[in-house]
Amino acid sequence: MRKPKDYDAELKALEDKARELKTRKVQQLGELVIATGADSLTADELAGALIVLVETKDAGKREAWAKRGTAWFQRKSRRSARGGDRNGGGASTQSDGTQSSSGATGAA
Repeated sequence: MRKPKDYDAELKALEDKARELKTRKVQQLGELVIATGADSLTADELAGALIVLVETKDAGKREAWAKRGTAWFQRKSRRSARGGDRNGGGASTQSDGTQSSSGATGAA
């Protein structure tokens, strides 16, 4: 005879996993805000910018923003790969981060 399933335990495990995924998503969004330099904005400015992005229906603008984001992530991953190969990568990463911050300020 089969052992009956413990549906309560399975449901609790799924709820725990969903909570963990939500926590990870929030943490990654916070890390993204910091990495892009958007943490220099006030909460009101950041919220306003995100609202405009969500409300924008112009596919061309959204695609341009997506391409810019893709390029940013690609540059960031290349910098990480280069920095890991060198012992002096910390100084290089710092100067790149400075350039990225000034670029983000100029784009805003």
